[in-house]
Amino acid sequence: MKMFRTEKYNDFTKPEIRKKMEKALSLVQTQFAREYSIIIGGKRVRLDKKFHSYNPSKKDEIVGTFQEADIATADRAMEIALETFKSWRYTPAKTRANYLFKIANIIRKRRFELDAWMVYESGKNWLEADADVAEAIDFCDYYATEVLRYAKGPKLHRYPGEKNEQVYIPLGVGLVIAPWNFPLAILCGMASAAFVNGNTVIMKPSEDSPAIAAKFMEIIEQAKVPIGVVNFLTGHGKPAADYLVRHPKVRFICFTGSKAVGLHIVEHAGKTQPGQIWIKRVIAEMGGKDFIIVDSEADIDSAVNGVRASAYSLQGQKCSACSRLILDDKIYDEFMRKFIPTVEAIKIGPVKDYNNYLGPVINETAFNSILEYIKIGKSEGTLVCGGESAPGDGWFIKPTVLVDIEPHHRIFQEEIFGPVLAVTRARDFDHAIELANSTVYGLTGAVYTKNRKKIEKAKREASVGNFYINRKCTGALVGIQPFGGFNMSGTDSKAGGPDYMLLFTQAKSICERFPAKKVVRKKKKATKKTTKKKAKKAIKKKTKPRRKKRR
Repeated sequence: MKMFRTEKYNDFTKPEIRKKMEKALSLVQTQFAREYSIIIGGKRVRLDKKFHSYNPSKKDEIVGTFQEADIATADRAMEIALETFKSWRYTPAKTRANYLFKIANIIRKRRFELDAWMVYESGKNWLEADADVAEAIDFCDYYATEVLRYAKGPKLHRYPGEKNEQVYIPLGVGLVIAPWNFPLAILCGMASAAFVNGNTVIMKPSEDSPAIAAKFMEIIEQAKVPIGVVNFLTGHGKPAADYLVRHPKVRFICFTGSKAVGLHIVEHAGKTQPGQIWIKRVIAEMGGKDFIIVDSEADIDSAVNGVRASAYSLQGQKCSACSRLILDDKIYDEFMRKFIPTVEAIKIGPVKDYNNYLGPVINETAFNSILEYIKIGKSEGTLVCGGESAPGDGWFIKPTVLVDIEPHHRIFQEEIFGPVLAVTRARDFDHAIELANSTVYGLTGAVYTKNRKKIEKAKREASVGNFYINRKCTGALVGIQPFGGFNMSGTDSKAGGPDYMLLFTQAKSICERFPAKKVVRKKKKATKKTTKKKAKKAIKKKTKPRRKKRR
C-alpha cells in the first residue's frame, strides 16, 4: 500500500517559483468570461438561465459564466447517478483508489494554474491558494489509502464452525454541496470520499466559486473516472439543490457552509418523502465562533503571531478562524501593546500582487454584513483599529479589533466570517475556559500557556472538535489533525481522519455456517522410537523365567 505523506507548500520567496505563479496568473486571466456547462453523464448541458462568477478583488470583472440549474436538470442528474451506481458500486476498491491517485497527480501538474484560479475567484493570497491545492492533493491520496484499508474489513473474533466477516458497502447517490472559501480542497475532499467508496455523486459548488469547481471537474474527466460517477451541477441553492435535498432517492448529503443553510438541510433531509426507504445521512460542517486563550504564563510573542495568523488569514473567512481572543487580565496590556502594531502593518489589496496579505471578502453581501457587525461591535465595545472599508475596486475591509467585549454581546456570540476580532478579558484561566465554552459553536480553539496543569485542564474541558496548544487555531492537516466540530459547528465528521470513510458506507455483517465434520480417529503411525520400545518388550517377555505352577 502507498504510504501517505502530506504535500509540501510552494516557497514563493524563491524567484523561480514566483515566476511560475506569475506565468499562471497571466495565463488564467486570458481565460476569463468563458461559459461553462453543467455536466451530467458526460454530456454538456447549457440552459437559458445563467449567472456570473466575479473577481472579488476587482468586483466588476467576470471570471466565468455558468448555468443556473433547474429542477428538470436536477432530475436528469439523479437518473444518471442512480443508473451509474448499479455498476460503480461493485468496482473493486483498488480500481476506485487508483482514480484518486491519478487525480492527485493531475492536480500536482496543474498546481500553479489552480492556485491562480483561486487567487482571482476566491480572493486568496498566494500562500492560502497554494495551501488549498495542497490539501486537495492530500485528500485524494489519503482517502485512496483509506479505502484500501477499509476493503480488508475489520478483524473479528473467530467462532467454531463459522466464517464471519464485516464488509463496508456504498450508500447510493450523494449530494455534495461545497463552500467558496476552500473551493478546491473541500469540494475535492467531500466528492472524492463519496465516490471512492462506491457511491455516485451530484456535485454542486458554491455560486461564488464555480470556475475552480469546473477545473476540478475537468481533472475528474482527465483522470477518466467513469462517466456518470461524478455529475457537475452549477447554480444557487434554489431551486435545484433544495429540490435534491428533499429527493427520496438521495441517500446522503455532504455539506460545508453556514449554520443557517446547514440546519435547513438537516431539517428537510430529516423528513421522509414518499418512496424513500432509508434515513438520509447528513454530513455537515457549519462554521464556528473560534477562540484563542492567552494565559498569564504564555509566550506572548508566539501568541501574538498565532492570533494574527488565525484571525486574518483569508480575511477571517475560514470556519476555523479566531474571532474571539480571550486574554488573562495579567498579560492583557502587554499582549495588546505588541499585537495592535502587527495588525496595523497588514498590507491590503488585490491578491494578484504577492505582497498583499489581506485580500477582499467574497462578495457584496458579505461586505455589507461584516460592516454591519462592526457597527454592532462599536456599540457594544470599543474599536481599536480597522472598522471600515479599504480603498480599491474590490470588497476590501481593514483588519478590525474590538475590545471590552462581554460574553453576552452579539459580537462575541455570532459568527461574522470576516476580518473582525473581539477581545475579552478573563480573571484567570478557569474563567477563560468558561468564556471559551459559552457559545453554541464548538469547532476550533487554542490555548497559549507554559503551565502543564492548565494544558491538561484545557484538553479535558475545551468543548471543540479541534483543539491546539501553543499554536494557531487554523491550518489542520489531512491525516494529522482530522477536522470537524461539535454542537452547532456540525456533525463532528472529522474530514481527513481514519473514521471519515464510515460516513460514506454502511457495514454488512456476513456469517457462513459450515456443516459439522465427522471426527475419524486415525491410528498413530509407528515411529522408530515406538518400534524399538515394542521390540525390547518382546525380548523381555521371551527371556523372562516362567513361574512353576502349583500342584
